[in-house]
Amino acid sequence: MIDVLAQTFKLAQVFTISRGSRTETKVIAVKITRGGLVGWGECLPYPRYDETQDSVAAQIATLPDSVTRAELQTLLPAGAARNAVDCALWDLEAKAAGKRVWELAGLPAPQPLTTAYTLSLDTPENMRAAAAKNAHRPLLKIKLGTPDDMPRLEAVRAGAPDTRIIVDANEGWTADVYTELAPHLVRMGVALVEQPLPASDDGMLAEIARPLPVCADESCHDRASLPHLKGKYDVINIKLDKTGGLTEGLALRDAARAEGYDVMVGCMVGTSLAMAPAVLVAQGASVVDLDGPLLLAEDRDTPLVYDQAGVHPSDAKLWG
Repeated sequence: MIDVLAQTFKLAQVFTISRGSRTETKVIAVKITRGGLVGWGECLPYPRYDETQDSVAAQIATLPDSVTRAELQTLLPAGAARNAVDCALWDLEAKAAGKRVWELAGLPAPQPLTTAYTLSLDTPENMRAAAAKNAHRPLLKIKLGTPDDMPRLEAVRAGAPDTRIIVDANEGWTADVYTELAPHLVRMGVALVEQPLPASDDGMLAEIARPLPVCADESCHDRASLPHLKGKYDVINIKLDKTGGLTEGLALRDAARAEGYDVMVGCMVGTSLAMAPAVLVAQGASVVDLDGPLLLAEDRDTPLVYDQAGVHPSDAKLWG
């Protein structure tokens, strides 16, 4: 049996990107029950990809209760719905086998990972204060993507002078704006810029200078995306809600590395249940951005552990 649960989790504070603000996150949890065992998965329906809780639930409702992971890859497209079901099936398979998911996938035992911590888009003064509060963290991710980003970046750097910084423009810049900003990003010690241009208009990245690594987020979903990224990006951001699950996420990681891309593993604003499978994909990644639970005011009953070593692999009581 496949059960779909629409759930809402409060955020610790207002979270703002260039597309808007929110105070809560609305996820879908999938519960698959077979032979007395239960597998769990989670996804975040994302409006950017025309997804809602209702649309994702409707997609999942088309699946037979007996669906296998192999069948799932062709029955649903890459996206949030397939992700939740795929991860639930992995969890179920691990419980049936009495093993951890990483063992079933033939992967080494996962280790803790240093993760970015995201600073919400805000006034320069507030972003400086947030940076100073989190200056102890080894990696900060800044949400930008407006015409007035330099004061914000300078404020964050002033608040956290020694912290490694990456920038996410969320498709908010034009080629001209990025060309103007790029030297300043380098000057400010930014290590990477994520999706500076809209996915529909990123061809200019092949024609303009890229003085720091550029990462494809909205432009990269699954392995079918890779041919369209050549010459434009240096890094790809793997998010399981885009790939449609752990199965494709692992395949995309291997294919991207084979083509010479560095790998970043990111997330939507989800709970520890959504982060747990992503921790497996993120092993060995150049950049890890799995801070979703750190942005929440509430989480799952057996949450992931976040400490000075980073984000730890999940307890089997949570997933996998």
